[in-house]
Amino acid sequence: MSPFHRGARPTLRVLLAVLITAGLSSCTARASEHTAPNARLDVVGPYEIHAIEPTTAQGIFTRLGAAETLVTVDADGTMRPGLATAWESSDGRTWRFTLRDGATFHDGSPVDARAVAHALTVARKTGASTLTEAGVTAIRADGDEVVIELGKPFAQLPAVVAHTSTQVLAPASYDATGKVTRIIGSGPYRVVSVKTPSQVDLVASEHWDGAAPALEEVRYLSVARSENRALMAESGEADISLGMDPTSLQRLRSSDDVRIESALLPRTIVLKLNAADPLLANIDVRRALSLALDREAMATAVLRDPDMAADQLFPPTLEGWHQDDLAPLEHDVEQARALLEEAGFTAGSDGVLARDGKRLEVSLLTFPDRPELPLLAAAIQDQLAKVGVAVDVRVENSSEIPARHADGSLQLALFARGLALIPDPTVTLLGDYAPEGSDWGAMGWSDTALNDALARLTAPGQSAEEVAQDRATIARSLQTGLPTVPLAWYRQSVVLGAHVSAVELDPFEQDWHLDEVEWR
Repeated sequence: MSPFHRGARPTLRVLLAVLITAGLSSCTARASEHTAPNARLDVVGPYEIHAIEPTTAQGIFTRLGAAETLVTVDADGTMRPGLATAWESSDGRTWRFTLRDGATFHDGSPVDARAVAHALTVARKTGASTLTEAGVTAIRADGDEVVIELGKPFAQLPAVVAHTSTQVLAPASYDATGKVTRIIGSGPYRVVSVKTPSQVDLVASEHWDGAAPALEEVRYLSVARSENRALMAESGEADISLGMDPTSLQRLRSSDDVRIESALLPRTIVLKLNAADPLLANIDVRRALSLALDREAMATAVLRDPDMAADQLFPPTLEGWHQDDLAPLEHDVEQARALLEEAGFTAGSDGVLARDGKRLEVSLLTFPDRPELPLLAAAIQDQLAKVGVAVDVRVENSSEIPARHADGSLQLALFARGLALIPDPTVTLLGDYAPEGSDWGAMGWSDTALNDALARLTAPGQSAEEVAQDRATIARSLQTGLPTVPLAWYRQSVVLGAHVSAVELDPFEQDWHLDEVEWR
């Protein structure tokens, strides 16, 4: 006999009522727990903690408020004091940083010049630190100041020491070989435990010399799938959910239990082209590929945000770099076809273009870490097919892009590039568009005007007008040379529980400002 015969229905209704009541009670209890004064703040995001070394931890400890850097940055990119209250250089080669009085590490030891010099020296030796970009030759303590010597003038050094790879840890954080064994920072939160690769627990530090955090405890949990982070936000398991995908955001916008805050990041999704490849060396071919791409359609369909369609590399939030008067990248299929014909390509029987018996077939490599990338790759494949270009999309590990850049086999690659990983984009551009190329920048392409402009920007003493002119030169060079084709700018969206106060979003992703979070 079926258990759901007529006589059993009242019992089933009672059971459902009990379950619903229990569920409501659970939700009520959870909401109460979250608004209790000492309740833990639960944060989920996609960032895994594979190691605690500052150069490989993806900045997680500065973002969580456990560690500090000498300099920090505000939302408009202006350098602000961190552990250093002031900095100066008379020649651009010798820089002196004055430390904040009263700063103390979480083990009670003072943040003095010797400790800072030791931390930065260890970071410099790793080779992966941004300090290598500045040509640092020596770091030392001089009384209460930290002195950094450079091989040549470099105006962006304050931005370099704002990068998370230069976070300052207490001497007791390191073993005899310089390896980081514990995170002992000086921020508002003290690390209690780290469970690689997914969890960090923190408590408010009794040694913090600023305003005490409103919430005593924080737990960060790495959750790979955006859909799962969305479910945790809806269920109340997460107070703050970072790195949400467009589909989940669209669904969550109708929920009364959460709200969404967003900020435009200095990050652009680009299509990297190997300008040394025989099929892509002609600038008209690269222009044709760019003209064939309907950025607005892709931003609407994939990112659910047509405003993110990029008509130049630098997003509008990068003031001073975004150029309002730059001729925008456009979508024009007919012009794309004409340029390919002028380049000597003719259509074969299957519609794929060919020249001298060589079909215009290219491989596009991307990776699934950002869920929108494979979808955008499929859209690119479809749009380039309309002008006779055959694209073989390959979704592999992100490490394949630098590997195939190195062996020269890369043709196209799709990824999102942070332009202000170091708060001044000059430093990122110096690496990405160096004459020899770079993993996440140019390949087989160089431009003298761009290189000269970047070199001038690193020299101290430029006037504001000269800086503006050089930035315009760089933007124009990248727009006309197309070593990378901009596709979409990037909006960071954060899902907050309805009980969480406003969160200050940091477009430079240096600090999540968790010490400022309160319950509503």
